[in-house]
Amino acid sequence: MTWSSTSLLVVYCVLIAISSLMGGYLPSLVKLTHARMQILVSMIGGLMLGVAIFHQLPHAVGALSGHDHVFALDWCVGWLMAGLLTTFFMLRLFHFHNHEPVATDDDRDHLCAHDHDAGSELNHSHHPTQGASWIGIFLGLSIHTLIDGAALAANVQADALHDSTPLKATTWLLGLGTFLGVVLHKPLDSLSITTLMTAGGWSWGWRNLVNIGYSLMCPLGAAGFILGLQQFNLLHDVILAAALAFSAGVFLCISLSDLLPEVQFHSHDRLKLSCGLLIGVFLAYGIGFLEPAHTHGHQGGISEPSHSESHHHH
Repeated sequence: MTWSSTSLLVVYCVLIAISSLMGGYLPSLVKLTHARMQILVSMIGGLMLGVAIFHQLPHAVGALSGHDHVFALDWCVGWLMAGLLTTFFMLRLFHFHNHEPVATDDDRDHLCAHDHDAGSELNHSHHPTQGASWIGIFLGLSIHTLIDGAALAANVQADALHDSTPLKATTWLLGLGTFLGVVLHKPLDSLSITTLMTAGGWSWGWRNLVNIGYSLMCPLGAAGFILGLQQFNLLHDVILAAALAFSAGVFLCISLSDLLPEVQFHSHDRLKLSCGLLIGVFLAYGIGFLEPAHTHGHQGGISEPSHSESHHHH
């Protein structure tokens, strides 16, 4: 990585750590009603869905521009599936995504209406006090956030490699889509942990300590990926593509299996939640116009095989 891209990654990690810390303090800073939380979750879900499809997967394929295009596609799709299944089984094991504030009396009335609208057969609950352990959620979210950190580092690295802007005017946009997906999502995750700890009677000191520890997971994941990548210079592009595709699978699983179903199960706010989803998707798509040139392998990459490859296929 260049000095400028490394500096940008450090800035990203610091901002994500701050957003994670702020998420833990959200209940004391702002009134988070059930409806507001679900609209926010829908927007972030749409953003993560768009980032996975419009950015991470194309960047993964583009990272293998020097390889046979069949190998590149098979390699990336395989790692995407690995990321999706890994996240799915982590969700099943730890149940670590609970995006609900502590319910007030007004919110309980709203939630009752939600359950009535959804029907008993669709009683889909994200209530953090129903048997969930904050330790299990902390472990699951920590692993998930370490992966987020590696994904962020991989995206910044991939964009830096393909940034052909002479004056590097777009350096500050490297990995922007993944950064937004992570930085907007982390406060909700921190909120899940501290909300469960509050419900369990844990002191402010312990909640603060756990919140600080969780906020450091993304920087640790990014640092671990960069250090690991330096140990395998000969496989640099292959590892980078695998990390990008894996992170795309993670984002897809989180958005489709955990965040976006809220649109279906909230009939009373379905229009608002659907609009939030579309805003997130269009935001992710729009970021592509701000990214450095060639980050999707459109030129000199997989779409235009080398003469040796063309001769081989013919």
